Amino acid sequence: MHVLVDLDNLPWDPADRKRILEYHPNQRDEIRRKKWLRGPCQSRGHKFPKRVIGNQERAFSPNWFNKYGNWLEYSIKLDKVFCLCCYLCRDYIVNQSGSDAYVTQGFNSWNKTERLKSHVGDINSFHNRALKNCEDLMKPNQSIGVALHKQDDIVKNANRIRLNATIDACRYCLKCALAFRGHDEKKTSLFKGNFLELMDLILSQNEELHKLPKAAGNNQYLAPSIQKDIATCFEVEVLKSIFKDIGDDVFALLVDESSDVSKKEQMAIVLRYVDTHGLVKERFVGLVHVMETSSSSLKASIDEFFVKHNLSLM
Repeated sequence: MHVLVDLDNLPWDPADRKRILEYHPNQRDEIRRKKWLRGPCQSRGHKFPKRVIGNQERAFSPNWFNKYGNWLEYSIKLDKVFCLCCYLCRDYIVNQSGSDAYVTQGFNSWNKTERLKSHVGDINSFHNRALKNCEDLMKPNQSIGVALHKQDDIVKNANRIRLNATIDACRYCLKCALAFRGHDEKKTSLFKGNFLELMDLILSQNEELHKLPKAAGNNQYLAPSIQKDIATCFEVEVLKSIFKDIGDDVFALLVDESSDVSKKEQMAIVLRYVDTHGLVKERFVGLVHVMETSSSSLKASIDEFFVKHNLSLM
């Protein structure tokens, strides 16, 4: 039985806190909410020490709190800055390739203030995704789990049947490498695409599904976004089985550059390893879009892919 952490006595200075993954899973979200509501550690009245960087004395500027106030933290003990939202929702294994300095080691290159802006990055950056996760933690009543819990058994069963039919259709289309979407997906269309055509076939053959009360337009599990979510779930489960097969053993990394139909550069990643039966296997694990095909760009993309899937080059 785990010991509950006192939420009112969580460490304030980033140097004193444990990593989020070191807390018990049952209490992590509570700790995240508490820390996010409390806000970042910002010692605005502190006399920030100076040190020589590039033949010039430099120090942390409290003006950066005004510019990055919702996430920037300063550790008095370490004289370094950290990112609160990345600490809460982007926690990596120590010494793993690509580990974020704003989560693990801290940043104190006061002559390179552009790094603070680059850490934030674009809308899909690690930082902004972590920020979105922190904001979602403040809306527990809007979560899917809460919404499903409020449904009665009849509605839950109907949703389960519809979702299972959608999953079966997605699995079939992926297995046969069929195109999901059609050019004209209206009900009167003669060819609505493989997915909707297959769903109509399942509906005609499945008496239980056919007898369900007509669902609302947004509750039929037929939207393209739902198809993509299910395909993503398939990807996660397949990759999980591959990484489980590899375990802690060594593996070889095979990469190749390839352009898609839109002429965007991308990199195919394949892992080669020996399984527990002594058989050599090669498994395709993903495509990564890259801005360019230089060695530094490809290495950065590989590092990001390894971090995402908890792999290590060490």
